[in-house]
Amino acid sequence: MRIAVTGSTGLIGSALVRSLRADGHEVVRFVRREPVGADEARWDPARGFVDPAGLAGCGAVVHLAGAGVGDHRWTAAYKREIRDSRVLGTAALANALAALDEPPAVLVSGSAVGYYGDTGDRAVDEGAPAGQGFLPSVCVEWEAAAAPAQEAGIRTAFARTGLVVAREGGAWGRMFPIFRAGVGGRLGNGRQYWSYISLRDEVAALRHVIDTPGVSGPVNLTAPEPLTNRQVTEAMARVLHRPALLPVPAVALRVVLGEFSGDVLGSQRARPARLLESGFVFRDPGIEQAIRAAL
Repeated sequence: MRIAVTGSTGLIGSALVRSLRADGHEVVRFVRREPVGADEARWDPARGFVDPAGLAGCGAVVHLAGAGVGDHRWTAAYKREIRDSRVLGTAALANALAALDEPPAVLVSGSAVGYYGDTGDRAVDEGAPAGQGFLPSVCVEWEAAAAPAQEAGIRTAFARTGLVVAREGGAWGRMFPIFRAGVGGRLGNGRQYWSYISLRDEVAALRHVIDTPGVSGPVNLTAPEPLTNRQVTEAMARVLHRPALLPVPAVALRVVLGEFSGDVLGSQRARPARLLESGFVFRDPGIEQAIRAAL
């Protein structure tokens, strides 16, 4: 299959591209700069431009582009970048797909379990409503921006991804060195739930959504059972054979992270009902398996 991918240089996108190419698929990577190879196509999400030649003949499109939520302190300008990079990019791509004479069969568009906001101890699946706050509002707009593709009859799925357990980047990429040094610990009181997924299960789940015609709408890409931050911390300590005795007080997180600390300390207990119902089998259903896979 010919498959277009945005966000192909990120943690998830680069792993997905490697996986698809290893199985013989032709991957077109959409880039903001001038293309330098036949496997690249130009797009400018801020201006609403997507080169239609890059989409021609594609059976599927995977849209993963967006500014990193935890990469910078949340100033008003950076919050606008987080929102615009997702909403404008999705709208540009969805409009370009809808305008094609022969659109792809499926669009898998990125989203996040941040959609649900702080759920406390309450477990949620894809039928739960959006939460309150900045990230839930971004996720609502992000998913709504794909409407032109849905209205054009393209099967559209929203990959609501949890925390990806990986050594190469993301939140876990920052955690591994800290725990290896023996200075890791729970965040705040540690009772907040983390919905996590190993990187290889994330890639496998994205490919499962592409290949499973009955899957559309929101799909939680998380391991079957979310765990508390305290449980995750204890698992990291066990696997890495290091102590985890230095908790990070909530007040310190607020000083360092600002507004984003509310989401770090918030609880999201999201379960992957639609993945499981559609027959997906996790390779790393438990946290220790996910950590070992990352290592």
